[in-house]
Order: sequence, then C-alpha cells, then structure tokens
Amino acid sequence: MSYGPPRPVARLLLTPEDKEAPARAQRLLRLGLAEQPDPALDAFADRLAELAAAPYAMVNFIGESRQFFAGLHVRRPVSLERVDDTKPVLGRHMERDHGFCPHVVVRHKALVLEDVSDYPRFAGNPIVDEYGIRSYLGAPLIDSTGMALGTVCVVDVEPRAWGRAGLDTIKASAAELTMRLERRAADGLPL
Repeated sequence: MSYGPPRPVARLLLTPEDKEAPARAQRLLRLGLAEQPDPALDAFADRLAELAAAPYAMVNFIGESRQFFAGLHVRRPVSLERVDDTKPVLGRHMERDHGFCPHVVVRHKALVLEDVSDYPRFAGNPIVDEYGIRSYLGAPLIDSTGMALGTVCVVDVEPRAWGRAGLDTIKASAAELTMRLERRAADGLPL
C-alpha cells in the first residue's frame, strides 16, 4: 500500500486532440473564411435543413479554440450568445469542446448520431443539456489539400433515424460546398 501523494487521475478526453487546428486556422484565413457570417452559406444551411427536414443546419468552421457557424439555419430567431442565466440560444460561436463537429473534423469522416443518449461519449456533451440536442448528422468539408476545414451538419431536438439517405445527403452536400468554396477562392466567384 502506498501512502505517497495521489497520482493524477486520467480523464476521458471527450473532444479529440486536433493537431491540424493551427494550420486549419491559417488556411481558413487564406480562403477568406474567417469568422464572418456569409449570406450564401446561410442560404446553403437553409437548403440543407430543408433537404434533411431538420430544425437546425450549419456550415461550421473550426478554429484553434472555438467553432464558428458561417452558415446557420435555425427554426426560431437567434441570439449571438447566452442572453442571461436561462437556457442559451444557438448563435454563431460555440466552444470547441461543445458539439460533435470537432469529432468529424479530427476523424475526417461523417458522423451519424440518431440518439445521442445511446452513446456515452456524446451523451455528456454540453449541447445535450444546454440546447437539448438529441440527434446529429454531419460530414467534413475536406479540401483538395486533404485538410478538413469544418463541417456541414444538421441537428434535431428529437431522436432521428437519418438512415442511408440522410448520410448520402450530408456527404454529397459537404462535397458540393467544398468544391464551391475552393472555386470561389481560386476564381473570386460567389458561392
């Protein structure tokens, strides 16, 4: 039996380490995708929400310390941050350890969570309690360099059986938007 100082307890890393974050932040700046809302990306999120029949849809770019929703569709008016001590309202910024998009970016793979409460790793995420999110469907925006710039995603406050059609839709939407973003950067064209 040891009576020395207690050893540190290893904690479960819920948000994966993101070694690409510094390079991604620089790439987003070069592409002109800094933290500014973009009406064309809002329109893209609106269309994605309609395709998925989801109340929320986002085009999300992940920086070094937080996430930014450059495109955002919500079913009710949005405040940019927490209004008071009540339940926060989904806005344009979110901490990096909130939500599921950072997992998609690090993994470079789509993620389907039909009911987040079925997954202990995700059920304890702050957005489950703070925003009432119960289901998620997201895919990475992987550019021609192989870097995941961010995600396109849809979420719901109810469990959802997204199915193969939902997965195919989100992946195709991510590929389409990535191509449009790169074309815009290369040619100066609008989205």
